[in-house]
Amino acid sequence: MLPGVKFIAPMLTHVIPSRDRGSVYAMTSLGDDVFVIREGSKQIEVYDAATFALRRHMTVAGLGSRSDGIAACARNKCLYLSDDENDKVHRVTLSGGNLVKNWLVASNPTGLSINRALNLVVTCYGAKVLQEYTTHGSLVREVSLQADVISPWHAVQLSSGDYVVSQNRSSGVVSVVRVYGQVVHSYGQSQTSDDVEALTDPTNLTVASNDAILVADGKNTGRILSINRSSGTVQELPLSADGGVQYPLGLCLDESRGRLYVGESGGECRVLVFDVTATL
Repeated sequence: MLPGVKFIAPMLTHVIPSRDRGSVYAMTSLGDDVFVIREGSKQIEVYDAATFALRRHMTVAGLGSRSDGIAACARNKCLYLSDDENDKVHRVTLSGGNLVKNWLVASNPTGLSINRALNLVVTCYGAKVLQEYTTHGSLVREVSLQADVISPWHAVQLSSGDYVVSQNRSSGVVSVVRVYGQVVHSYGQSQTSDDVEALTDPTNLTVASNDAILVADGKNTGRILSINRSSGTVQELPLSADGGVQYPLGLCLDESRGRLYVGESGGECRVLVFDVTATL
């Protein structure tokens, strides 16, 4: 468990190189595996979480050419992938032959997350809605976002039941949204510290068990931002890697191992692994 809301100089412990320099769109971890999805790939790269060796590739039948989201559920032993091209979500069973099921969702699904009810939360960029599904694809609820929520990319449900939603636009905003769609608080330019520029095109989010929020700020080279909900401040997470962190897009926090995985969408398109056990 990570009790703090701001990390102290996370240490880079490993680099997973790209073989073809395909941008890392999303990643997740489950048990002893790390799952990575890249731009234009219909395969999931599966790495050993202990050695970081590539274990295998998983092909997902019917997956379109763009998948912006991936999520894993330990209880249901499955992966979910968003399919922007076909307006679908694909569910891949991780036991019993990697069986694939898919279902239609609202237009342009992007980010995916698992909530505390262990249901799947789908952010639909085109329709401006959040949809919650059971693992079998039954719709539990749909949250229509109010008019000033523009270009929603990724949503994660907080312990309060509210959602934190990134808005992928040039004047970037991360908002906390009620289950009825209304915005109750937004983080952006006015909440940043003096030496942190305003958000621009925030994409993937990850939330610690204490509701501390980390967000990949897509158009700014090397920026992962930490949002302190108590103070309302936005600060840059101090990350160090050879050549800097290049346009981070993929983001995954594994609290059980004290790790933050950051996937690059530029430069060498690496997956960077940071130790985040040291906190304030």
